[in-house]
Order: sequence, then C-alpha cells, then structure tokens
Amino acid sequence: MNTKKIIYSIAFLVLVFGLIYLETTKKTPVNWFPSYVAKHKIPYGTFVLREELFNLFPSEEITTIKIPPYIYLEDTTRAGTYFFVDETLNFGNAEFLRLMKFVERGNTVFISTHGMNIDTLNFETKQLVSKNLDEKVTFKFKNNVFKGKEYSYDRPFVNQVFTKIDTLNSTILGITGYVNDNEERTEEGVNFVKFTYGKGDFYFHTFPEVFTNYSILKPSNHQHAANVLSYLRDDLPILWDSYYKTGKSKITSPIYYLLNNKYLKWAYYMVLIGVFFFIIFEGKRKQRKITVLTPLKNQTVAFTRTIANMYFEKQEHKNIAEHKINYLLAFIRTKLNIPTTTIDTTFYKYVSSRSGNSLESVEKLFQYCDEIHLKNDVTTNELMQLNSMIENFKKTIQYGK
Repeated sequence: MNTKKIIYSIAFLVLVFGLIYLETTKKTPVNWFPSYVAKHKIPYGTFVLREELFNLFPSEEITTIKIPPYIYLEDTTRAGTYFFVDETLNFGNAEFLRLMKFVERGNTVFISTHGMNIDTLNFETKQLVSKNLDEKVTFKFKNNVFKGKEYSYDRPFVNQVFTKIDTLNSTILGITGYVNDNEERTEEGVNFVKFTYGKGDFYFHTFPEVFTNYSILKPSNHQHAANVLSYLRDDLPILWDSYYKTGKSKITSPIYYLLNNKYLKWAYYMVLIGVFFFIIFEGKRKQRKITVLTPLKNQTVAFTRTIANMYFEKQEHKNIAEHKINYLLAFIRTKLNIPTTTIDTTFYKYVSSRSGNSLESVEKLFQYCDEIHLKNDVTTNELMQLNSMIENFKKTIQYGK
C-alpha cells in the first residue's frame, strides 16, 4: 500500500471514530411519541399510572387484557371496570355493542381518548380551538368536592370537547377551556361525561394526556389524574386494556432492539465498518503471480522469404520455377476445384471458364510451364516471365478483367 492510501485510511478511521465518539456521548433526545403503553417510561407512556393503580385501588385485582374486547367479553360472566386510554380508539359496531351489554349488566367502561363519535349513544365531539396562541388551556371539575380547582397543561395537544350529549342519561363531570392574560375565558366545552346505561356506567374523557408519565410526575397535575379516577368504583376489578395502543408493547424486530440501544447500535456499526475494511484490504483473491507469456510470432512469411532468398542467391531458378508451377496447380485445385492430374484441352477449357481468363492465355501459360519443365537451367528473365504470367492469371480470378 502506498503512502497516499495509508494517509487516506488513517483520515477515514479518525473521522469514523470521531463520529462514534460524538454519537455515543451526545444526550439522547426525548421521545415524545404518544404510545400510552404501560411498559413505556417515555413521557407519553403510562408506566407510572399502571403502577399507581395498585395504590388507588388496593383492594381490587388489576388485570391486563391483551386481546380485543370483542373476544374477551364473549364470557358474559366477566365483571369489572374496563379501562381504555389511548390517542385514538376505533371500536367496531359489534365490539361496542358487546361493551354496552357488559355495562348493562352493572359494570363500568372508562374511555379516555381524543375525538370519539359514538352514534349509538348519541355522542359527538369536535376540536376546541383557541383564538390566541398565548392563551392557557385549563381543566375543571363540576363537582364541588374538588372546590373548583383548575389544572393546566403546558404541552400542545388536540383539545376535544363534546358537542352532542344524551342529556337524559348523562352527567357532566368536567370542562375544559382557554383563558387569556386577563383571566377571561374565551372558549369552553365539556370534556368529561358520565353516561348511565342499564345497571352500569360509561365514562367518556377526551384528555388522555392526563394519564401519561409526563403529566402525572408533574406536582401540579398528578392530582388531576387522581380526581378523574376517583369516579371509578372501588368494588370492581380493573381490566386494563393493552390491545388498543398506539405504540408497540414489545419489540418485534431484532434490528429494532439493536438500533434502539446506543451501545449495541454502535457495536453493530463497528462490525459493518470492520467488514468494509476487510473487503477492501483482505477480501482480494490471493494467488501466485501469473507470468505474462508473450505469444509466439507467426514466422511463416519470414521463413518463406528466407528460403526464397536462399534459392535466389544460389541461382537455383529451376527449383524456384518448379515450386511456382506446383503452387499454381495447387491454387487451381483449391480455388477452382479442377483436378490437375491431366493437362489437356479439356483442362484448359475448364480453367478458362472458371477463372475468367481467355482460352489462349491459359494455353499459353501452361505451354510455357511445359517449356520450363523441359529445361535443365532457367534464366532470371525466364523466371520473371513465368512469375508475371502466373500473377496475371491470379489477378483475373480475384479482381476480374
């Protein structure tokens, strides 16, 4: 490896390890994803609420339900307070009908979510919008037991209120609104309702953020969540829904587990970098050096010239002439497909018709060849004349007259 490659490699390694150091030492950003999962300790998880339920309902069993309500409530003997909290909840008609029968038997269903429109029970919601971004959102309970105390929330969220309520069977428990700098209320609406159905009750609540870790751990807001839960019966077991959740309650991919842990993630990256360097420096095929063999040159022409020069220098014109005549006969056999065993008038006619030469020139050529055969010695001029006649004969075949 030359010096330039070594410098580039060192610079690359310094860059990689510098990046790794910066990534491993930087503060992990806060995950504000609204998962509402009981195992999640992120701000919008419900780990704290799930643990505090044992203190809020010490005498009751708390069961986690991991299957849809439609399946769980097939057993009509089940009883308790079915507790739903999530960003959004979409029950099918058949499933919600089963929840209604569950409540009708004397049980409770608590639903805290944004934007619920329940046509079956004549409930509709809409978003309550502030006219001024600087206004503060507040929450207040209608029950005088809570002494009219108001609670606020300092994070942006979708503030939903009920626009349509079955007033005959419903009780308004809480309201929400916006207050300006002059402590004047600009917008207000109902966000917490109790609906009596059969022997039981539905509780509809449109501010699920109150049950998140972020809200409960704030000293000024934990009482807000406790006040909402105080309406639930303490003589029924709590059925905690973990099926309808925005976030995943478990890791479903090994890669997700690797990349979600800071140290495992960078160990994984180091393995990939190591493989990359192995491919560059060690992944090449190793073998002995292959010697480049120069192919042999075609020496046929040079050999022919050497032999010709040898005959010419020794004045062996007779041999050269005989070779020329033999090559001529071989040319006729291969190119014109005419046998040369018998040289007669028929042979002349065939050669003339197939070569394009006149019959007279063909007869003259072979008669001169016969003269050469009969001579013991051939002069230079005779040899040159023979060569000229043969070349003219071939040119007519190749290029025409």
